[in-house]
Amino acid sequence: KYTKFLISYYWINSLDQKSFIYSRVENVAIPSGEENKTAALSYDHRIMPLENTSSTGTYYCEVKWNDIQKMGKGVFVLIRDTGYVNTSYSWEILVTLTVLLAVLSITATALLLWKRK
Repeated sequence: KYTKFLISYYWINSLDQKSFIYSRVENVAIPSGEENKTAALSYDHRIMPLENTSSTGTYYCEVKWNDIQKMGKGVFVLIRDTGYVNTSYSWEILVTLTVLLAVLSITATALLLWKRK
């Protein structure tokens, strides 16, 4: 009963629209002596190529038996344009703050020494 099943791959975009990518029927033979035992099988599927940023969304795998349907938790994929650079200013801010504190420290020391004379 559970040896034949349908595997489907699809994704849901940011507008909650479901788009099917690929489906296939599997028929798994049960070896002698392995009846009535739970089995776990892995099935990989590569989605290539992801054409553009509109391919961003959550990708799912779903398996259907006669009376049972199971769906994976999904994997979110963010597609960025070629040449995208993630802008992070934390390094620049740290250097700027360090230079500013150094200049203020030198200025304060110079003023203290100048007032003593």
